[in-house]
Amino acid sequence: MAPAKTGGGWDSTARAIQQAMQDEGIATTVEVTNVPGDGGVVGLQQFVTESAGDASKLIVAGYVMVGSIILNASPVTLSDVTPIARLTGEANAIAVRKDSKIATIDDLIKEWQAKPTRLTWVGGSAGGVDHIIVGLLAAEVRLDPTLIKYRARSGGGEAVADVLADNKVIGISSVGEFAGHAQGSAFRILAVTSEERLPNVDAPTLKELGYDVVVENWRMIAAAPGITDSEVAKISTDFDNLNGSATWAAVLGEKGWVNTYLAGDEFRTQLEKDILSTRQVLQDLGMVK
Repeated sequence: MAPAKTGGGWDSTARAIQQAMQDEGIATTVEVTNVPGDGGVVGLQQFVTESAGDASKLIVAGYVMVGSIILNASPVTLSDVTPIARLTGEANAIAVRKDSKIATIDDLIKEWQAKPTRLTWVGGSAGGVDHIIVGLLAAEVRLDPTLIKYRARSGGGEAVADVLADNKVIGISSVGEFAGHAQGSAFRILAVTSEERLPNVDAPTLKELGYDVVVENWRMIAAAPGITDSEVAKISTDFDNLNGSATWAAVLGEKGWVNTYLAGDEFRTQLEKDILSTRQVLQDLGMVK
């Protein structure tokens, strides 16, 4: 299951898995179904309810779903599925119109601190990865997160349009959404949220500029609840094999996705940490109690 409409990141991930697993002979047939709604929460609830005990069922999830579950006070969470592995990650970029007087992240921080509500941040859904990064950066520079002026959009394309329309708008979205526009004359990427600089993106990381904000929008795969240990082991082996395949490496290169593969207990521990830190940021933003 891809808990989103066709064409988005989770759907793309599910269909990439589908093709690679079939090409590698890991699975004979793989079917993808789409169940959109509430940042993945609708699909997650259906998956937990209808797939319990069925080892043939999998769901793609990701960082965006973590915030959606908290904001929607969902009765079903990622603790109700069987996490298998984190597959990929994609850094975000912070950008402005090229004629903005904000030429660097330091310029941005200085103006933001002086007049927090003068600048408008534009990104994806409220409480999603983009919004969380803005909250983390606000905390890093000791700015009250509740003063953040954030405009949620349905995708990176709308954020680009807002940035190009107003030089006091700060855009935040995945690197993939922004990189192509930065090659033109009207758009400037100020920084990226990756651990290290990215190839083909002429911008520093927040970390190297002295701001300890490193975030990747990761995507994961989970199995149904209530399956046996041997079934979990078989699914885990399948994804270990997928991750090590030439086909999957080619998919990552084609899509521009970073391989952040993490499985087993290490992944489950990291997932718990990500959920706790996301809840804290959303509380700091005044979005949840």
